[in-house]
Amino acid sequence: MPDAPDRVRRPAAPASADIEAGLFTLPNLITLARLCAVPAAVWLMLQQRLDLAFLVFVAAGVSDAVDGWLARVWNARSALGALLDPVADKALLVSVYVTLAAIGVLPDWLAILVVFRDLLIVGGVIFLWVLGVPARIRPILVSKANTAAQIALAALALLLKGFGLAAPGLLAFMIGLVAFTTLASGIAYVVQAARLTGANPP
Repeated sequence: MPDAPDRVRRPAAPASADIEAGLFTLPNLITLARLCAVPAAVWLMLQQRLDLAFLVFVAAGVSDAVDGWLARVWNARSALGALLDPVADKALLVSVYVTLAAIGVLPDWLAILVVFRDLLIVGGVIFLWVLGVPARIRPILVSKANTAAQIALAALALLLKGFGLAAPGLLAFMIGLVAFTTLASGIAYVVQAARLTGANPP
């Protein structure tokens, strides 16, 4: 699962080694299936079937690894896949956080923080584009750590609640870790964007 903030850079020319595949490749179909899993996971959580939602979430994570591996091995890269893959990952992760907060499994403020960080990224990219400074989002270390922490917490919360398990200390630690890395990655993005605009004044 993919995901962001991220280091912003001017887009580079596409590498000649990249092969543009068709729209309906197997990796793209797997990504589309993962996107379709979003409403299914939300519905299951709203129906208090967090055990099944956990299985859907894990299956989505496995499918993310599989479609990426297939795209590399078969040279089946495509513009559609490059667009859909992060959209599917982010849609699932954000939907899980918002829904878990809505049903009282995770704190509301954490879901708001996660969503605000992603809106900050999108808004920042649009702002740079308006200023005439096109940017490409590149993962940085704190962003990768944040994504890993968010995935781990979502899976942990679904597992504990769905199967009637208890690990309050671990859950509290993961909530704190996600909050910290979300804030840190958001600040890192703002710093990167400020440097880019400073180096390229309108």
